[in-house]
Order: sequence, then structure tokens, then C-alpha cells
Amino acid sequence: MTRSATAPTAPVDLPGWAVVRGARRRHIERVTALLDAWAVEAQLPADEASAWHDAGRWHDALRDAPLEAMRAVGEPLGLPPQAWHGAAAAERLEEEGETRTHVLEAIRWHTVGSADWAPVGRALYCADFLEPGRGDPDGVRAALVARFAREPDAVFDAVLARRVAHARHAGLPLHPRTAALVDSR
Repeated sequence: MTRSATAPTAPVDLPGWAVVRGARRRHIERVTALLDAWAVEAQLPADEASAWHDAGRWHDALRDAPLEAMRAVGEPLGLPPQAWHGAAAAERLEEEGETRTHVLEAIRWHTVGSADWAPVGRALYCADFLEPGRGDPDGVRAALVARFAREPDAVFDAVLARRVAHARHAGLPLHPRTAALVDSR
């Protein structure tokens, strides 16, 4: 395992409106630490590394909020209820003055994907799926984590393929944005 796979976690600063329980907070910390490690390994400029960090710390800020509190944002976008939290968090951040569209779009679509993403969106999508707190009995996740900074497109494609295969195996329909993302690759 590389430094990325074992990145130490530290508390993250969440907005005052965040609704997260302990397990979700730990997930956010692991995702953010992974994004930070990848940013260092890829030698990203400070502004892009900051965007990756912020996308990680904000992506699930409303994950444990009541669905009714997020319905008005997620439902009009055609998102399934389990994906409303990203859209709701992006809207809340925008209301508070966040102007980095690529960060907002990364957060808004992090559960379903987007063909229009900047690198921060693809990195968040991968980190959310690959974060070290998830099971990895065959070591595939750790191997992808170790490759991301050097081969972000290849790892993104592998993560997308695994997510789509999981959805199809579970008999779930692909969200139109996911289908468009698959078609764009």
C-alpha cells in the first residue's frame, strides 16, 4: 500500500448546517484525507488541491439529513432519494457564496456521475468509492487508490465500470447522467 492508501485522517471543518453522524463524519474524513494525499502526490497547484479538499469535506455534509429537507432540491433533478444530499449540499454552499462551479458540480453529482466534470469531480467520485474504510478483501480498491495520482483516467474508468456493474447486478436503472457518463468514456 502507498501513502495514499494509508493516508491519516484528521478532523474536517464542516459547515454549521451539516447533518452527519459519527460514522459519516469518519467517512468524510477518510475521503478528504485520500483526496489530499492524491493532490500532494499529483503535485496539484494550491488552488486545485484546495478544491479537492473542499469537495471531500462537503460532499456528504447533508447525508444524514431528513429526506424531506432535501426533496425540493434532489427531486427536480431526477435524482434518487439516496442521492439528494449532494444536490442539497451544493445548493446550500452556493447560497452561502461558494462560486467554484467545478466544486459545486462535483458535490452535486458525486453519487451518479457527470460527463461534464472537471478533474475534482472525477477525483471525488473515485475517492468516495475507494476510501479506505470500505471493505477490500481482494485488494482491488487499494491497488486503484495507489494508481490514482499517476493514472487518474484509467482509475476513474475502472471505478465507473465497477459502480455500473454493481447497479446492473442489483437491478437498478442507471441515472441518465450515469448513462451519459458511460457513453462519454
